[in-house]
Amino acid sequence: MTGSHSVEKIGGTSMAATATLLDNVLVAGRDGADLYKRIFVVSAYAGITDLLLEHKNGGQPGVHAHFLADDGTEAWRAAMEDVRSAMHARNADMFAHTGNRDQADRFIDRRIDAIAACLEDLARLRSHGRFRIDGQLASARELLAGIGEAHSAHSTALLLRERGVNAVFVDLTLWNEQDNRELDERITEALAPIDLTTTLPVVTGYAGCAQGMISRYARGYSEMTFSRVAVLTGAREAIIHKEFHLSSADPRLVGVEKARKIGRTNYDVADQLANMGMEAIHPGAGRGLRQAGIALRVRNTFHREDEGTLIRGDYVSDKPRVEIVTGIRHAQALRFFEQDMVGVKGYDATILEILARHGAWIASKSSNANMITHYLSADAATVGRVAGDLRLHYPDASVSASPVSLVSLIGSDISRPSLVADALKALAAEGIGIIAMQHQIRSVDVQFIVDVEDYDGAVRALHRALVENDEDTMGVLRAA
Repeated sequence: MTGSHSVEKIGGTSMAATATLLDNVLVAGRDGADLYKRIFVVSAYAGITDLLLEHKNGGQPGVHAHFLADDGTEAWRAAMEDVRSAMHARNADMFAHTGNRDQADRFIDRRIDAIAACLEDLARLRSHGRFRIDGQLASARELLAGIGEAHSAHSTALLLRERGVNAVFVDLTLWNEQDNRELDERITEALAPIDLTTTLPVVTGYAGCAQGMISRYARGYSEMTFSRVAVLTGAREAIIHKEFHLSSADPRLVGVEKARKIGRTNYDVADQLANMGMEAIHPGAGRGLRQAGIALRVRNTFHREDEGTLIRGDYVSDKPRVEIVTGIRHAQALRFFEQDMVGVKGYDATILEILARHGAWIASKSSNANMITHYLSADAATVGRVAGDLRLHYPDASVSASPVSLVSLIGSDISRPSLVADALKALAAEGIGIIAMQHQIRSVDVQFIVDVEDYDGAVRALHRALVENDEDTMGVLRAA
């Protein structure tokens, strides 16, 4: 049964804009009963999880990466103190009342001191050389990640109580508990006693559970928690607050005045975006919401009055049109050629097993009688290791890789007959040649593989021809 409440997820960048978040989302002019019937699931403040684990994009080491390296230095201890300093600085910026700031600092100090003691014990055990602590290292990564969300959720509840809101901190991080229950059971038990009509729960985006959240969902774990909270509580609507609108293209690339907010779309489009690395929501999280029939709304934290983008399972545009032009700027085309492959089974399965073992994300794939090409969102070093393994398995095959870009046209229905012809014409007019093209029977996306140096020009040309100059598309996007 669908409830009357919403479940709302706040991303790290939005969390860091604390004053705006309070004014536009958490309180946003509400008072009395209007403050409630909402559950907030929060990410760590921007940059904190990078300090705890490793930088998501740049790869610079955080506490866990330093500890994992075991280089015999004080690096991980210094990195832990950097985390403490960053969290204390965040508290100092947020709290007007010294008492609440001190409470927030003490909360963090207890968590940091406890995990530091755990790491010290592991370091001593590892120094003996006869102990394998791989499992414990994975557990340490889980514990470290949880500190970030515990900090943000605890501090947010304190801030709301300063403003007279009956907020409660809901800690799912499995800090002092020994059991390893499944995620759903932990969420259900934590939220069951809370009266949503009079209490505002602020829930940690990290949840301790069997198999581990990071092990299962990598850095998308907070969206999985958010999705399960929405499904298990029967939310009326799920809402994600981000620092940007879901737009027809990257405004920095096509121009702020030319990019348009997507008013409505469906979960199929959200999946295609995730495949391109432009996540509206983690695919696993979106799957749970879609299966439960819960609509997802993506809102811009900094635009309080804007209703954002509504994503539903049953939405299809009234006329075929391109909704979004996006892609992967830096991809790798892995080509496997075996003259004797035609009619022989097993090649596909082996290639996929090797790709999975090396963690190479497959954005697209094509094949013919004796060649299989995978377009991978992976760095050259990873692809090189994959190619090496393939050569060991198939010494007679030709295996090669090269950098490419993928540019994708995405929409809930892009079945317009002249779409591909118009796209090719727009690219040709800019002198952009295509290396390959992928057009599936199900008309939700078309992918063009181009040279890396042509990525920006291809996005701009396709957006101009198929969004900006398409009266139906622009009319709908403007109205939304």
